Amino acid sequence: MKRTLIAALLVSVPFAASAFNGTFKDTCSTKADKLTKKSELMAMAKVKPEEAKKAAMDAVQGGKIVKGGIETEDGCLIYSYHVRDGSGQTEVFVDAGDGKVLGTEKEGKFRAALEKPVDKTKEIAGKTKEKVTGNPSTNQAMNK
Repeated sequence: MKRTLIAALLVSVPFAASAFNGTFKDTCSTKADKLTKKSELMAMAKVKPEEAKKAAMDAVQGGKIVKGGIETEDGCLIYSYHVRDGSGQTEVFVDAGDGKVLGTEKEGKFRAALEKPVDKTKEIAGKTKEKVTGNPSTNQAMNK
């Protein structure tokens, strides 16, 4: 019973901790479906990844982007970047339609540590997909 409770806690904490306090659906400029392929999301974006990265870096002074990329959140097309600074990480949400920062979410060192195994699994899956298909992966965890 104790092991089950601990396992459930370890699985649920990253999801509970990742809940963004706000919503984008009323403020974003470009809507997108959650099931849209990454290549299609990139074609829909009016803002280039380099511009979005600059906006994320401007939002968190003195940090370094450790992972991120284009995705759909709350029905909106956004770039989500994890910026690491001395006190942990901040996830910055940038509108892929106009380049405005829609919000930020501070992540402590504990949450960042919890995400590492998930990121590693995604990285392995992306590399495996590349080997099997021969095509480059769009996996965000590989864009470090």
